[in-house]
Amino acid sequence: MEGLLKLSTLVIVCMLVSAPMASEAAISCGAVASSLGQCINYLTRGGFVPRGCCSGVQRLHSMARTTRDRQQACRCIQGAARALGSRLNPGRAARLPGACRVRISYPISARTNCNNIR
Repeated sequence: MEGLLKLSTLVIVCMLVSAPMASEAAISCGAVASSLGQCINYLTRGGFVPRGCCSGVQRLHSMARTTRDRQQACRCIQGAARALGSRLNPGRAARLPGACRVRISYPISARTNCNNIR
């Protein structure tokens, strides 16, 4: 139940963050949240990376085809990270793409400037 509450909060925050930017990119924060929802327990509590989480990471990677999509996905991820606050383990977040065998050209970090992503 707690995981569902976190996921619901994450989706709502992403939707609020994405509303002003929806016309700028084809990808939505709702899609990002949906793709990464199964990763929350790993990102906050540790343990193993669930198969569904890696499927979502791979799906998100394939959805983010354009520069705008990648920048929007970055903003959505950062908004979700802010919503999780101190419960989020930044090291696990940074290692998640590699753990799921997905190569991206930028670091997953709160300090990443999403505008510089190409």
